[in-house]
Amino acid sequence: MKAIIPVAGAGTKLRPHTYTQPKALIPLAGRTILSIIIDQLVDAGITEFVFVVGYLGEKIQHYVEKKYPQLTCHFVQQNSREGTGHALSLTRDVVGNDEILIVLGDTICECDFKEVIASPYSMLGLKKVDDPRNFGVAELDEQGKITRVVEKPQIPKSNLALVGLYKIKETEQLYDCLQSNIDNRIKSHDEFQLTDALECMIEHGVQFNGFKVSNWFDCGRKDTLLETNAILLKKYKLASNPVLPYENTIIIPPVSIGEGCNIKNAIIGPNVAIGDNTVINYSIVKDSIIGSFSNLYEVVLKSSLIGSDANIRGLSQSLNIGDNTEIDLG
Repeated sequence: MKAIIPVAGAGTKLRPHTYTQPKALIPLAGRTILSIIIDQLVDAGITEFVFVVGYLGEKIQHYVEKKYPQLTCHFVQQNSREGTGHALSLTRDVVGNDEILIVLGDTICECDFKEVIASPYSMLGLKKVDDPRNFGVAELDEQGKITRVVEKPQIPKSNLALVGLYKIKETEQLYDCLQSNIDNRIKSHDEFQLTDALECMIEHGVQFNGFKVSNWFDCGRKDTLLETNAILLKKYKLASNPVLPYENTIIIPPVSIGEGCNIKNAIIGPNVAIGDNTVINYSIVKDSIIGSFSNLYEVVLKSSLIGSDANIRGLSQSLNIGDNTEIDLG
C-alpha cells in the first residue's frame, strides 16, 4: 500500500500566505496541514508515500525529508496544473500495481484508516453536506455500493460529497481511465478530474463502497482555517508547548506556542496557535494563527491569520497578513 498526496496546488484562496508558503505547510494547531495527514497515515501503518508537487514543491520536499526521514518518499513534479486526474496520472511509474490510498493535500478527515485499508473493496470517503454542488458527489444503492460519481453537478441527486479520501485496489484500471480521459480530452470544469476516472472505473465494472468520515475539516480559506484551528486545538487539548512562565502573561487554553517564543505582558487565547521564535509584547491575541519569527507589539488581534517574519505595531482587529510583511499601525 502506497499513499499518494497531491500538493501541487497554488492555494489561491489563502493568498497572500501562499505566495511564499505551500498551503499544505500552513501552521495549524501547532502542526501543519501536511503533518496531520502524514501522521494519520503513518499511524495506520503506511510507510511509503508519493507526493505530487509543483508550486513551491522544493519546500514540501525539504519539509518531508527533514521531518520524516524514516519514511520512503517519492516526489513527482506536476509542471502544469490541469487537475487532480492529471496529477495522479503522473504517479503511474512510481506506484506500479500496488494498492493506493489517495489523500488530497488540503483534506483533514477523521475516520478509521486501518479499517479502510483492510477493506476488500475500493473505498471512497463520503460526508453529507448542505450544498453538494461544489463537490464531487456519490450516488449509492441500498447496499452502500457506489453506482455513480459526478464532479460538481448542477442538479445533485445525492448530498454525499467526496471528501478527498480514496482507497483504490484496481490501480491498473485507474491509470488506464486517467490516461484515456487525458488522451480524449475529457474534462469537467476545464480540468482532468479524478472523479471522472472513478466514474470510468465504475462503468467498467469496478466496485466501490462508500465510508463516512466522522469529521471533515476545511483548510481552504481563512475563516474556515481558523475554525479548524480552534477545533483541533481543543481536540489535541493543547495549552502550550510546553507551559513556560511567560512574564506577566495570561494563557487561556487551548493554545499552542512554538519553541523559542518570547511572550510578555500579554493575554494569549483562547484558540491561538503561535509558531517558533515569535515575539509578542503588550498584546492581546485570540482566535488566531501566528507564524514563526514574527513580532507583535501593542496589538489586539482576533480572528487573524499572520504569516511568518511579519512585524506588526499598533492596534488592529482582524488581519490577513502574508510572510515577510511589516506593518506599523501606530
